[in-house]
Amino acid sequence: MSFHDTVALKGKLTISLNGTVVQETDNLVVTAGKNWIAQRMQGTSLGVMTHMAVGTGTTAAAVGNTALVTEVSRVALTTSGGVVAAAVITFTTTYAAGVATAALTEAGIFNAASGGTMLARTVFSVINKAAADSMTISWDVTIS
Repeated sequence: MSFHDTVALKGKLTISLNGTVVQETDNLVVTAGKNWIAQRMQGTSLGVMTHMAVGTGTTAAAVGNTALVTEVSRVALTTSGGVVAAAVITFTTTYAAGVATAALTEAGIFNAASGGTMLARTVFSVINKAAADSMTISWDVTIS
């Protein structure tokens, strides 16, 4: 008897500017993030995901990424560790007015306020965040 089972990780971001959804995009769970998940399953020595960063890098996401190409701002998640519902974990944060003001093109999830392990990275079409804008990113990672 043969059994075949695979575990896949898929992420999707929803980006809102001033309360209006401006973009939805998929992400890449990077190798460092997959290693982090495996180590968390074995124990809790690694910290949970606590921060989301945005930047202006345009280099395509690749499995070997460990940081954003050009990080502009990193802020704490609304709920440290995310919120789990069945096989989906949602990471959410808001970049308030005056924070992360730039032509943003990339985002990542990390387990530290600086450095740390990156779970996932995405590159998206330019979002011009002006000083008066508030931007919220909701990032779902589905395990299937």
